[in-house]
Amino acid sequence: MVVNPTVDGALLSTILIAGGTSLNIIFTETLKKMKFDFKKMTACDEPFYGVVPGKAAYPLGHVCLLVTFGTEQNYRTEYLTFEVADFRSSYHAILGRPMLARFMAILHHTYLIMKMPAPNGILSFYGDIMVSYRCDAESIDLALTSTYAAAASAMVDE
Repeated sequence: MVVNPTVDGALLSTILIAGGTSLNIIFTETLKKMKFDFKKMTACDEPFYGVVPGKAAYPLGHVCLLVTFGTEQNYRTEYLTFEVADFRSSYHAILGRPMLARFMAILHHTYLIMKMPAPNGILSFYGDIMVSYRCDAESIDLALTSTYAAAASAMVDE
C-alpha cells in the first residue's frame, strides 16, 4: 500500500507500507530532496536482506525522523528510526512493522486501507491502486536495468 505522510516536515507522495519487513528504509535521493543534513546520520555497519534480491544491502547509517499521518484537525506524530539506503527506488521510503507498531496501525491489504488511533478519533488512509501499480512497474524497470548493468559489468571484468 502506498501512502503520503509528512516526514521531517516534507510531504512525501510515495511511501510503501510493507507489513512484512522489519525495517523502515529511507533512500538517499529522498533525503537529498528534503535537504537533509547527512551529518545527523549515525553510522551503521549491519547489513539487511530482502531489498536487493539475493544480496545483502549495507545502509549508510541510521536516522531518526518525525513522521506525521493525518490532517491539522486529527493527526498522529511519532519519531521513527530509518535505515538510509543508497540505491534507486520508485518509493521515497519503505515503512515496515516498526512503523505499524509505533503508530498502533492496522493494515488491510485487500481493501487498501490502514487505520490508526489519533487524539480526535480513528485515522483511515486509503491506498490508490493506480499509484501502487505505477510504483510497482517502475520498480520492475529499475530491477531489470540494474540486472542488465550487473551482467554487462561481469562481462567486462572477464
